[in-house]
Amino acid sequence: MVIVIIRHLYIQGSKFSENSKEAERVAMRISSKGRYAIRLMLDLAISDSGEPVRLKDAARRQNISEKYLEQVISILNKAGYVRSIRGPQGGYVLANRPSWYTMGMILRLTEGSLCPVDYETDGFREEAESATSILWDKLNHAINEVVDNITLEDLMEWQMAKADSYVI
Repeated sequence: MVIVIIRHLYIQGSKFSENSKEAERVAMRISSKGRYAIRLMLDLAISDSGEPVRLKDAARRQNISEKYLEQVISILNKAGYVRSIRGPQGGYVLANRPSWYTMGMILRLTEGSLCPVDYETDGFREEAESATSILWDKLNHAINEVVDNITLEDLMEWQMAKADSYVI
């Protein structure tokens, strides 16, 4: 996702190509917590058969530590993004339709602000008067434009398209 933003910014008139090393160095990093939250939400959406998904099964399918997913699911559960079903046949289900969740919602929940610059720092006050503040505002806008317009349903469609095009 973030590389898409960087590519978009570079393609719009920059000297760097899409695949340049310079573009890779500028890429903002999303933590494993944010990436795993999206993968877990996608797993719950794709595995929705009316039955709750056990965390152990999702961890195995995603090749992620169950202990780590417990931390991630706790955040998602507290935010009301998933519902927990207790009992021997229990597990987790999405609280809403996949089209309701945007990647921005999930990433802000797990990462906090996605803004590339901390506007509260002392150094930024002086920078706010310079042209670089325009850069940071444009970058922030581009990031939000992408993550707020991609839904979990979009990811499901992309995942299914990838699965359909898989050739042995």
